Amino acid sequence: MPGTDARQTPRPATGKLGILTPGLGAVATTFMAGVESIRRGHTQPIGSLTQMATIRLGKRTENRTPLIKDFVPLADLTDIVFGAWDPFADDAYTAAKKAGVLEDKHLEPLKDFLSAIKPMPAVFENKYVTRIHGTNVKKGKTKRDLAEQLRQDMRDFKAKHKCDRLVIVWCASTEIFIRPGPKHATLEQFERAMENNDEEIAPSMLYAYAAIMEGVPFCNGAPNLSCDIPALVQLATEKGVPISG
Repeated sequence: MPGTDARQTPRPATGKLGILTPGLGAVATTFMAGVESIRRGHTQPIGSLTQMATIRLGKRTENRTPLIKDFVPLADLTDIVFGAWDPFADDAYTAAKKAGVLEDKHLEPLKDFLSAIKPMPAVFENKYVTRIHGTNVKKGKTKRDLAEQLRQDMRDFKAKHKCDRLVIVWCASTEIFIRPGPKHATLEQFERAMENNDEEIAPSMLYAYAAIMEGVPFCNGAPNLSCDIPALVQLATEKGVPISG
């Protein structure tokens, strides 16, 4: 329709959805294992807003309460493909065993699925998460270069798994506190700071920047600044890319 902003209308949730998680630890592996367990019919999606909750339409007396997943164009669980970045090279099964959240009776039936999820090298610096010392880490001359490597990872994953679209959900550790400043004020200043390897540009910001540049929605699952700075809010607004967290 002429004059209609296409970003206002959700597109049909067709094809494969790739969910990429920076971080392949307790949170991410529990998420992945839970989805696969439901897909295989081992468990029910108890507690899932999208899978079990309903939405009320009209007056209460009309008794119109469809499931959210039937009302909103959401991806079916069978269409989801998982990927991750992590500073440790452990696959999702090994990481889940080390995390200790799920019992063996839940993990062992999913070993084949989880073992196949191997993390890509992460953008990671120990100064931002001091208790972790990982070796599965990207190298680059500048932070801008690292962000470009993340963008390539997204393109490669999308092509390899024949995904129609991607989303990124931050499932990694909380970074050190960084106060918003001039380096975060505008996109120009932010990109210059990346090129100068400025300490005010944390790894989570690079993931957010790369995602937005690729048109990939980014959800921040930790109390980091990440995308919650003027430069990236401006970029996301201009490109029509959802950000949250």
